[in-house]
Amino acid sequence: MIDPLPDLGRLRLLVELSRLGTMSAVAERTGYGTSAVSKHLAVLEQEVGARLLAPVGRRVRLTPAGERLVEHAVGILARVEEARSELGGAGAHGPAGRVRLASIASTVEPLVVPALVRLRQEHPALEVHLYEHEPEQTLELMLAGDIDLALIYDYSLVPRAVPAGLSVRQLAELSMLLTLPAGHPHDPGPGRIVALPELGRLAEAGWITNSRGSDDDELVRRVCALAGFTPRIVHRVDSLHLVNLLAGAGLGVALLAESGVERHRDDVVFRPLDPLVGTRRHFLVARDGQWGWPPIATVVRAVATAGGVGAG
Repeated sequence: MIDPLPDLGRLRLLVELSRLGTMSAVAERTGYGTSAVSKHLAVLEQEVGARLLAPVGRRVRLTPAGERLVEHAVGILARVEEARSELGGAGAHGPAGRVRLASIASTVEPLVVPALVRLRQEHPALEVHLYEHEPEQTLELMLAGDIDLALIYDYSLVPRAVPAGLSVRQLAELSMLLTLPAGHPHDPGPGRIVALPELGRLAEAGWITNSRGSDDDELVRRVCALAGFTPRIVHRVDSLHLVNLLAGAGLGVALLAESGVERHRDDVVFRPLDPLVGTRRHFLVARDGQWGWPPIATVVRAVATAGGVGAG
């Protein structure tokens, strides 16, 4: 007699418990009652023939066997999602369905809008809903199942950890530039690379960073630490246009990726930085097993084409 395999729904509950930490949090996320979650996990222990949970006061923790099963479960569930993806999402006239796409603001105009225009023309049965979010919130929404595909970024000097259950594909890698008011006394001049010791001359300058995410603050702090000083952050704004405007008005200096500079301005200059500053990287993110679903695969290709890169 062949032993029955563990129930996929119960495996998913175990993965959620590993991620969220408490039965009540799992119940809130899944819609089950707390007692139902507990019962399902007890049945899962019987199915696999191992103790998966151990009490710690009024809570529980995963045993080593439970942690190992979670590692297996993430891969199992991803493969199931992949199989479902291959079997669904294609209508009689091409991909059909809804894709909820989250994007950082800086990629909406150059990548997302051209991709959506092309998709509307070539795949009218495919419906894409756009949401603007910072990467931290985007990843939370993806884990909760509220977003299907996303564009996020990180800095090579401040790498971002992607939670288990999600995977990324790099879309672009952009150089970082020092953004200064035109005529600034510490402007090294056109074509000059700003070495880290030279950056130390800006120890008394006011720095401009992002108001919503923590990555930009951390990047500025790490770069300035390499140059030997602690930055004085005076402005936090969401809009890259406002960063250019503030710098051009002489109200601060900033680190910007190539995609964020406004080269038509004559009140601000952009100077290449020491390679130790690193790069800004853009990624597409999807849940494991979802890359092959025809609607998502089609949106990925459209975004990659808009960015001038391959979709692999």
